[in-house]
Amino acid sequence: MTPVRENAFSIGVAAAALMLWSAAAANPARAADNSACTACHDQGAKLEKSAHAAVACASCHVKHDEYPHPANVPKPACSQCHQGQEADYERGVHGQAAKGGNGGAPDCGVCHGAAHELLRPKSAEFRGKVPDTCGMCHSEVSAQFSASVHGQALAKGITQAPVCTDCHGEHSILAPTNAASPVHAENIRDTCGNCHGNVKLSQRFGLPADRVVSFDASFHGLAAKEGNETVANCSSCHGVHNILPSSDPRSTINAKNLAATCGKCHQGAGKRFAISQVHVAQGRAEAPALLWVRQFYLLLIPLTIGLMLLHNGGDWVRKLLRLRSNGIPARRPNNELPGRPNVRMLGFERLEHALLVISFVTLAWTGFALKYPDQWWARPLLLREGNLRSIVHRIAAAVFIAVSVTHVISLVANRRLRRHWMELIPNAQDAREALANFSYNVGLRSSRPGRSAHSYIEKAEYWAVVWGAMVMILTGLMLWGNNLMLALFPKLWLDVATSVHFYEALLATLAIVVWHFYTVIFDPEVYPMDTAWLTGVSVKETEPPLAPAAPAEEEPETIGSRTISR
Repeated sequence: MTPVRENAFSIGVAAAALMLWSAAAANPARAADNSACTACHDQGAKLEKSAHAAVACASCHVKHDEYPHPANVPKPACSQCHQGQEADYERGVHGQAAKGGNGGAPDCGVCHGAAHELLRPKSAEFRGKVPDTCGMCHSEVSAQFSASVHGQALAKGITQAPVCTDCHGEHSILAPTNAASPVHAENIRDTCGNCHGNVKLSQRFGLPADRVVSFDASFHGLAAKEGNETVANCSSCHGVHNILPSSDPRSTINAKNLAATCGKCHQGAGKRFAISQVHVAQGRAEAPALLWVRQFYLLLIPLTIGLMLLHNGGDWVRKLLRLRSNGIPARRPNNELPGRPNVRMLGFERLEHALLVISFVTLAWTGFALKYPDQWWARPLLLREGNLRSIVHRIAAAVFIAVSVTHVISLVANRRLRRHWMELIPNAQDAREALANFSYNVGLRSSRPGRSAHSYIEKAEYWAVVWGAMVMILTGLMLWGNNLMLALFPKLWLDVATSVHFYEALLATLAIVVWHFYTVIFDPEVYPMDTAWLTGVSVKETEPPLAPAAPAEEEPETIGSRTISR
């Protein structure tokens, strides 16, 4: 046989096998030939309509060929054919109850019915009877389910509506406290998401398509994702079996009941102002205030960081070319600089800076770990059960606030620090230097301009830190005291604070990496590091400003470009 014919023959055999398999799959319950038994036993007529229609009587009934049939022949065990389901049942609460001697624990026959009249589990008829079957033992729960949106949908013939087994499982039904249970606190989101995260089902039945996405983006969703079992989940707000539409006065999410529902965790919430939109998602349903905040930062962040990259990238290229052509000049020791050393940071300022660095890095790490818990750098915070991430974040926040307050007090109380701080007060010269240096860095100017000792670079960074600290502290305190906020102000304030806190943290982190790290590490004139934050004295030589100020009288100590009296 030629290769071509062999291939054609193989394809033909495969196609035939596929057709036979499809035909068998389409008729899984083809009746077995039980005519010999049905001649005497009327169970045959029932068996033809059951899920066991394809099973021969002889498969289950032993010694059937002996006549008269022997008495006391044991009934066949379901586990003979359904070993997997039997193992699941034994792990579940029902199997454990039966094993413990509870004679009322349901077995296969209680839930599935007589062996000769079994309904197919995937059939609409079987699904429709599941709540009544479970209701034989759980009558109160069954009544709540029947009145719920899910029960009402099932009563209308919508077979896609979830029933007991969709949420609790089928044979391996576990207690809600079991971490493997689909209704455990850690798994509720995924269980509800099977339907409410399904795009096709949402479109078919007109369900809001953003409920799972908006929950994931909320604090509740993010905290649940990092393993917090006490944070609110779907059932905390919507109920368990008594889930009703928000328009129903009995619903836990009805506008009149939201204060009580949210008040279970946030005491006093909604007492003064009605709880507004809960599932906050980007799009048309987004509150205008949130939309403005998002659009503002989505414009500000790329613009600010983009200009920083242009400025520093051009500066790096200019300096690299200059150093390659002229050679790297030997640095003079600090004690041999003209006049006095180029003092940039006093001792107390270096201590403040160290605490600021530690607290800021910790805040950025623990804060973004909440937003992105699946990243490798966030996992160390999730290794230990409990709220390790939030505890560390709050400790770092307390240190950050303490450093900020101490800085203000020190400026008021210490004349020497205050005079040094005055070097960072902006003036008109800063704008001219910034424009000239930016133009030079991007190639719009050929001559190299000078810069003041405390130029626009240091001033822009310092005042950006001041502004960012005020914004982050204010919004952070609002989020920290969320119970008080929800009791005194509309929920929208907390939503806006959450959005501002995140975007401001993102802007601050990017600015530190792009702007500050360049000036203290990657600038060719200071690489591998400007040691001013350690020694107080910068390795960078001061360039003359564009328009030098009049010489000041010589004083006992010089800090930067300004003389300081003791």
